[in-house]
Amino acid sequence: MSKRDYYEVLGLARGASDQEIKAAFRRMAKQHHPDSNRGDADAEGRFKEVNEAYEVLKDPQKRAAYEQYGHAAFEGGSGGPGGFGPEFASSMEDIFENFFGDFMGGQRGGQRGRPGHERGSDLRYNMEISLQDAFNGKTAEIAVPTSMSCEGCSGSGAKPGTTPSACSTCGGHGKVRASQGFFTIERTCHACQGRGEVIDDPCGDCKGLGRVSQERTLSVNIPAGVEDGTRIRLAGEGEAGLRSGPAGDLYIFLSIEPDAFFQRDGSDVFCQAPISMVKAALGGHIDVPTLEEAVTRVKIPAGTESGKQFRLKGKGMPVLRTKMTGDMYIQVDVETPKNLTKKQRELLEEFEKESKNDTSPESSGFFAKVKDFFEGG
Repeated sequence: MSKRDYYEVLGLARGASDQEIKAAFRRMAKQHHPDSNRGDADAEGRFKEVNEAYEVLKDPQKRAAYEQYGHAAFEGGSGGPGGFGPEFASSMEDIFENFFGDFMGGQRGGQRGRPGHERGSDLRYNMEISLQDAFNGKTAEIAVPTSMSCEGCSGSGAKPGTTPSACSTCGGHGKVRASQGFFTIERTCHACQGRGEVIDDPCGDCKGLGRVSQERTLSVNIPAGVEDGTRIRLAGEGEAGLRSGPAGDLYIFLSIEPDAFFQRDGSDVFCQAPISMVKAALGGHIDVPTLEEAVTRVKIPAGTESGKQFRLKGKGMPVLRTKMTGDMYIQVDVETPKNLTKKQRELLEEFEKESKNDTSPESSGFFAKVKDFFEGG
């Protein structure tokens, strides 16, 4: 049976971006995962087809070779222009590994794991916390749906009492070699999809994948001083790897919900406090809340104007992983009296009559300039 176009498998058009390819893979892998299609004998085949398409399209060199030569780019015996074929361009790293890999005493590229024992995917968890939690720090319990190592087969994917057998095509290496002129090129084994082993009798619980979907409860320590967008990494708490492969990581992204009193700017916090016109004119005190869940008294000098800020040193947010603390700023807004009684109106009118230029110097100065402007014109 001929293979389907890789773009068709992922539901994409040619020219799709790397982000679109990754998003399509995640969507299709979730849709066709055997754990989500129990009883569907074709699910594993579709899942493998999705993985195969992604492995090619996510790699720029393999993708370029595929778009030029199609599936023939990854099959032995077919040469491209000049007899070398697209494998020459798309597999240069494999060529150098064949020449120098054994001589240098190991695989390149760091830890790859054994063939077929793929590392699990990293997971993301979005958590919203209050500003108070960010100020104090907290320990939170979260429930994370993820894939875990199958207990029935201990992650091997084989039915209990049996073991996977080495792939006869690649001899358990996960790759096969083909001569291409003067070069020897390694390709992923098509028989075992690079796993190096074949499961003749798969585990009934995980359908040979070595992992099952479950929900886990984890305890997360949120340090004091975290900011909106802070990322916390829990190593090894992501998706379990295939067939006893290493687990991925869990990344927790924090967002801080809006607060009723405070606005945050780095380690400083701001609070707006309305005061009456009389208190602004005569002076006095106001009580305001702090992040320490206490109340502090702020002195308002006589003649305070709207927008004036008062600094409370050391009353802001802690700076993450330091002993430093920001400041708190109280901004007062002078409130204009409304719904006046007859007596209040009479008193204000009397106050206006008794007012002099130095009572309201800014407004007196402004209107004096306006008068000079018109008289001068």
